[in-house]
Amino acid sequence: MKKVAIVGCGGSGKSHLARELGKILDAPVTHLDAAFYDDEWNALPMEEFAEVQRGLISRPKWVIDGNYNSTLQIRLEACDTVVLMDVSTPAALWGVLSRQIRHGAGHKGNGVHNRIHWGVIKYVATYRRAMRPRVLAKIEEFAAGHADVVLLTSRRHTRRWLQRVAAQRS
Repeated sequence: MKKVAIVGCGGSGKSHLARELGKILDAPVTHLDAAFYDDEWNALPMEEFAEVQRGLISRPKWVIDGNYNSTLQIRLEACDTVVLMDVSTPAALWGVLSRQIRHGAGHKGNGVHNRIHWGVIKYVATYRRAMRPRVLAKIEEFAAGHADVVLLTSRRHTRRWLQRVAAQRS
């Protein structure tokens, strides 16, 4: 496990998992929100964002978290492991809310990019129905033949999986 793509709904725990997994694997961690948005929440043009990701995946080791379905293929074709944070809608909504309570709004420099508005809530609330099938199809098309696929369905499941990965590394 050297090149890990972490995907899933907002509030599912992608960034936390990326930080912890990066420590275990001694791999650089990239939170795609930090690459996509500047400090004023201006988005990078999509072709530049794709080029940034091509640079990231050229490294020998990495952990990258973030959905960004339009550029997901780049990461899926290059990873050896893809982790889908497949938590329930209530768990993801709680994740978004609790992150806002813990960290407040804005950029925190550790993968925490908070900006709750109706679009974010709607995206999280409809992710399992609208986006999850698209993500699963891309995983099947671009990663299933060469990468291990891990589905983590809860924070407890995630903690246990991290413990197993750490135990295998030591």
